[in-house]
Amino acid sequence: MSYLKLNPIGEVKSDEGGAFIQLKSEYISAMAALDGFSHINVIWWFSDCDNETDRNTLQSEQPYKGAPKVMGAFATRSPARPNPIALTASEIINIDFDLGIIRVAFIDANDGTPILDIKPYTPSFDRVETPGVPAWCSEWPKSTEASGNFNWDKVFNF
Repeated sequence: MSYLKLNPIGEVKSDEGGAFIQLKSEYISAMAALDGFSHINVIWWFSDCDNETDRNTLQSEQPYKGAPKVMGAFATRSPARPNPIALTASEIINIDFDLGIIRVAFIDANDGTPILDIKPYTPSFDRVETPGVPAWCSEWPKSTEASGNFNWDKVFNF
């Protein structure tokens, strides 16, 4: 019989230079050969939303403008979901292999957020050439780079 046990490998931190991932010392050796990758997929825990109410919220009322009136948690990027797991593709700015620090251009997680895992972004596994999306979000940016300059206030209803 298997069981589920998650061990955070580090946490999100921020300072005057921006956001970075600080790994726990016992996981620093897992960074070997990460240099050369421009991006990583960061799997993190929505720790600020880990409560009974959010874990039992399976639907929400139109979180995005123009979206269906009711959407299931699996059709949104909402932190309210059965397991508050999140994924962010982040550009690597710098890696300090001695201190276990990965400075990133962006991550949509708060300071102190637990990091569960890091995987290198590789186009052969992570990029979809022609993804299909519903009409209500077809005008959203087509890349993380374009998302930085996009006015997300015109999209969200919260």
